[in-house]
Amino acid sequence: MDSKIFVLHRNPPVEETLFKTSSILNLDTVLVGDLNLGLQHYRRLSLLLDSTPVGCTCAFSESILCTTGLKMYLVESKGGAIACMFLALFFLGTWPALLTMLERRGRLPQHTYLDYSITNFLAALIIAFTFGEIGKSTHGEPNFLAQLAQDNWPSVLFAMAGGVVLSLGNLASQYAFAFVGLSVTEVITASITVVIGTTLNYFLDDKINKAEILFPGVGCFLIAVCLGSAVHSSNTADNKAKLNNYSSDYIDGAIKSSKEGNLATSKDLEGGGISADNDKAGTAVFLIELEEKRAIKAETLVRNQILGLNCASHHTKILVQVFGKSTLIGLAITFFAGLCFSMFSPAFNVATNDQWHTLKPGVPHLTVYTAFFYFSVSCFVIAVILNITFLYHPILNLPKSSFKAYLADSDGRVWALLAGILCGFGNGLQFMGGQAAGYAAADAVQALPLVSTFWGVILFGEYRKSSRRTYMLLGSMLFMFIVAVAVLMASSGHRSSPQTAKE
Repeated sequence: MDSKIFVLHRNPPVEETLFKTSSILNLDTVLVGDLNLGLQHYRRLSLLLDSTPVGCTCAFSESILCTTGLKMYLVESKGGAIACMFLALFFLGTWPALLTMLERRGRLPQHTYLDYSITNFLAALIIAFTFGEIGKSTHGEPNFLAQLAQDNWPSVLFAMAGGVVLSLGNLASQYAFAFVGLSVTEVITASITVVIGTTLNYFLDDKINKAEILFPGVGCFLIAVCLGSAVHSSNTADNKAKLNNYSSDYIDGAIKSSKEGNLATSKDLEGGGISADNDKAGTAVFLIELEEKRAIKAETLVRNQILGLNCASHHTKILVQVFGKSTLIGLAITFFAGLCFSMFSPAFNVATNDQWHTLKPGVPHLTVYTAFFYFSVSCFVIAVILNITFLYHPILNLPKSSFKAYLADSDGRVWALLAGILCGFGNGLQFMGGQAAGYAAADAVQALPLVSTFWGVILFGEYRKSSRRTYMLLGSMLFMFIVAVAVLMASSGHRSSPQTAKE
């Protein structure tokens, strides 16, 4: 079996090449072995050294000093790849919760996303100038700055294409959060990503992942997306029931619009009783007050179709807004985001491994860090262009803003900047793990709805006071995600590919 080894000759003193072990026939040549596997070959090396002339043994010792110097850090072990995936899972599941929190507080998503985009790009720069610049640059493993000057534009364009679709997906998700909620948005987008993206990555990675394990995991994600849609449908029905009860009580005069009074009375679908806490998550008043505060309001056209005329009561207007939310629009945005997310990982895969042989012979493949830099550049540029456009030409009934107003809006900026850092490092860790264990297995980080649902329940009171049916569907959805993640990680392989385009 061919393997990368280091071979010493007396003249010249050091030479690195590729041999078959059986081809080493003379005592003037000493097999040193792959430095990463040196310990595994210790006994074999010892036998060779015992039969080697003293002069050559000295040369061997000197070569170790020359060839074991600091080199670029790359994740190469399966265990390291899985560790990267778990850390990425936490980061990628947390940043959407921060954006959702700011939208629910009334901060314009254009302002939030501009802040987020800055630190998201900053994370890529940090990774490139740290991990990408460690060690001496070689032809086979050039450092970040060395690769910027190389003729690798076909791979660069693939990396930038991945950044474009990721930016579009993230932007769409931010608007989808307001229509279908954080948990369901993450479930549907993640499941679409796994079903399409993982299948593409499996074939792009030359099937290094175990198909008999991988595709049952994809099936679990498919089941999860169906359960996610059912959870949203059930939770929407629960909220409508709460608001119907509230509306009936208002019309009958049972609820007055004073703050001290009985305005908070709403039925608890979970227990069938009456709630007395008007600030408690899950009540009708909580839903109405949330609509008043949040940045993205219900869709005007749908509201007008339902209403048909102007309402005299302020509370009834808000109630109609809650009813008027278009599930169809929300799900359409969510599915668009999922399609975008399903494309960015395969594009990055092609950028770093050149499966289609678009690079010129002898040109090194893009390292993960260089590809991630170009990926983030395009992601940043698209985000800035679209969000500055949305400042002056907003969508979904958002108020107009300006770049000056954005600069003056510091409320919640720290959280938006933190979200960008988490997303940037989360994506970087996902790619580092995918390069080692296969990008199909790295798609296990799409279990981020597990983290997002946790934050949705803890921070935002999602699914509070819902029906038992909703709770059962939610539990089933999360269980299916846990199974899917475990199965995908179990399918991890180990990449062994050349770092240079074939001659």
